[in-house]
Amino acid sequence: MTDMLYAPWREEFILGPKEEGCIFCQPGKRKGVREFILHKSRRAFVVMNRYPYNSGHLMVVPNRHLAQLEELSSAERNELMSLVALSSRVLNETIKPEGLNLGMNLGRAAGAGIAGHLHIHLVPRWVGDTNFMPVLFDTRVVSVDTIKLCRKLKAAFRKSA
Repeated sequence: MTDMLYAPWREEFILGPKEEGCIFCQPGKRKGVREFILHKSRRAFVVMNRYPYNSGHLMVVPNRHLAQLEELSSAERNELMSLVALSSRVLNETIKPEGLNLGMNLGRAAGAGIAGHLHIHLVPRWVGDTNFMPVLFDTRVVSVDTIKLCRKLKAAFRKSA
């Protein structure tokens, strides 16, 4: 049997009404983004996912509104990957996942919920982290309080950056 990461709670985000404008371009004005920003650098930032697949699901986002990798400057690409490495280190030290999924969905057809502004996902994983709750009861089990984890990760980024 193949393991699946099944997240039906994201349906609200994927199929629900969308705010106008890009939540990544105006995080100070968008509810649910500003308070989850963990770290900012010159060309990019790290933010917790408001609709996580797992506790600690982060995204690394360039400041510029770009949809495709080839639109990034080499400095932006380097900074994104530096922030991915920093984020990986912070997650490993803070919540100790047994693995990480790292990925990008470029374009709506590829599954991008915010197709116009590329971003890199880091999803912490633990052996056996998928369970019966989402499948049988359309209920997710997020084992760590999101706000507490956000505070903990912000502190870890401050120490690690």
